[in-house]
Amino acid sequence: PYIDKVLFVVDRKDLDYQTMKEYDRFEKGAANGNNSTAILQKQLSQPESRIVITTIQKLENLVNRYRNHEIYDRHVVMIFDECHRSQFGEMHKTITGRFSNYHLFGFTGTPIFAVNSSGGRDPTLRTTRDAFGDRLHTYTIVNAINDHNVLPFRIDYISTVKADENMMDEQVSSIETENVLSSPERVSLVTSYILEHFDQKTKRNIAYDYRDRKVMGFNSMFAVSSIPMAIKYYDEFKRQMAESGRRLNIATIYTFSPNSDDPDGTIYSGELTVDSLDASQRDFLERAIRDYNELFKTTFDTSADKFGNYYKDVSQRMKDRELDLLIVVDMFLTGFDATTLNTLWVDKNLKQHGLIQAFSRTNRILNSVKNYGNIVCFRNLRKSTDSAIALFGDENAQSTILLRPYEDYLHGYTDDEGKHVDGYLDLLEVLDSQFPLGEPVIGEERQKEFVKLFGSILRLRNILSSFDQFEEEDPLPERDLQDHQSNYLDIYQDIRNKQKERVDIIDDVVFEMELVKQVEINIDYILNLVKSYHENNCKDKEVLVDVQKAIGSSMQLRSKKELIMKFISKVDSCNDIDRDWSEFVKMQQEDDLQEIITNNRLKPEETRRFVKNAFRDGEIRTTGTDIDGILPPMSRFGNGGKNRTIQKANVTEQLKEYFDRYFGLV
Repeated sequence: PYIDKVLFVVDRKDLDYQTMKEYDRFEKGAANGNNSTAILQKQLSQPESRIVITTIQKLENLVNRYRNHEIYDRHVVMIFDECHRSQFGEMHKTITGRFSNYHLFGFTGTPIFAVNSSGGRDPTLRTTRDAFGDRLHTYTIVNAINDHNVLPFRIDYISTVKADENMMDEQVSSIETENVLSSPERVSLVTSYILEHFDQKTKRNIAYDYRDRKVMGFNSMFAVSSIPMAIKYYDEFKRQMAESGRRLNIATIYTFSPNSDDPDGTIYSGELTVDSLDASQRDFLERAIRDYNELFKTTFDTSADKFGNYYKDVSQRMKDRELDLLIVVDMFLTGFDATTLNTLWVDKNLKQHGLIQAFSRTNRILNSVKNYGNIVCFRNLRKSTDSAIALFGDENAQSTILLRPYEDYLHGYTDDEGKHVDGYLDLLEVLDSQFPLGEPVIGEERQKEFVKLFGSILRLRNILSSFDQFEEEDPLPERDLQDHQSNYLDIYQDIRNKQKERVDIIDDVVFEMELVKQVEINIDYILNLVKSYHENNCKDKEVLVDVQKAIGSSMQLRSKKELIMKFISKVDSCNDIDRDWSEFVKMQQEDDLQEIITNNRLKPEETRRFVKNAFRDGEIRTTGTDIDGILPPMSRFGNGGKNRTIQKANVTEQLKEYFDRYFGLV
């Protein structure tokens, strides 16, 4: 109660917007934003505006313009976010010299120490401690990873420069001659690598639920050294995608930066404006925004009133996983959080606080599929990474902050306490010896052991799958994987059924259903097997075994097994498998729905509309009154009401089975 005002100070306009959204999530209207110094001045005079969010630029304008404001003598708390920024030192004395009764707090994940200070005009304000005093509390990235609040990183260093064969590898990949790094040949090579490895790094073969919809894998950012490089890469991506037919939703965004190609790796943070761009850079940005408008049916441009909205829209579409790749120079490399972002491609010098800030865009927790932040470096940042980790973690932090080498996950390793941690091959040995194929897993204890073991194998496969060599070196045959996964799904289904019947089930078992989906079989795979069966005159029964194994190992296709096998029984007379499958599904779908309508005396027109909406929305809605609207007339009183409840439950169950059978096929 004795605090008159809280000022939450950020260093640029985009963080102003993001901070307001976070306050609103906590309590709508708790904080007050502003878009001018004049509005800020009024808010500081209003008792009801207890928390005010502002940029440091507006705050500096205020103290210069209004020298006798009443707020200077009030009890004020100032909270500076991202307080490692150089402008906090430069503006520090101006602001704090005007206020007479204040508490000052600074938050940063990457403080400026003497060792990583780039100096400044005031030698008394070189470090975070100079500006904000002694640290009250330290919570490092090592603490955050150990507490499962953020993820560790996996880093690939890709050499893109060839040199004399007598030169050491370290020297080759660290050549910093700008004309080599910006050459069309190298830009083409890097672009080609990203397109080739995009699906692998962003795990586009895995489906998961996100914000009430199914999405495949994650998205990424590409940090480049300068605006001219952003332009070159954007055009090269467009060119290569047009040639290959590859489709990715790509965008770029940048503003003027005085040191965008700074070899020290400083990330500039300025105002959200393009006024200082030269004509060619602004013209290109207009063109890129027109591409964006065409893609998303928007109407943005680089004008003062629309560019800020373009930034907000790009930010939201990154968070909604609608953009696949965002090319940036400095923007979005600090302060931006998107849980769906898992990969940062880097063709830019980064070091110390700038490096950790940029890498940390990838390590926000989302689900079991995303278990690390993926960094792919096209420059030699190995030494910079090691020193940054030592600075902001400690000298022994590498084993926590970075994923271990491929061999450790494959063969196992000894941890810091001297204990052996099983690798993928160790676990496969246990699986083969304790749960041999062909033998049922009987009894709750055995099922519990199997689920835990196979879950551990799935988690290791999830990590190993991002290493290029794993696909060729994986010793687990596809058929065996399918058989084990089929057992896994049998146990999962059995437990779910017991839950419905309120019978005691296995305790403490976590099913890795999101990881199961990364080896998910789709209907195209099955149809290719059917084509093979048809081409062999329906005599190769091994193909039928493959079909049954594939269906049994797939969560998605199990509910469609009867339908698929019924189609295969007719396949000897097929000429065009794809066309005949499509016609078969349409006919069977109509017959099955008509049977449900007839047997339950449902209203035909209303039922068909209800089902159509279910396929549109991706689910059968059991809440609300829609399902009541398809039931036949029946008394809601006495036994009639009881019978209606029973019938509603039966109809709902039948429609769910029908939906599962045909969803994804129509």
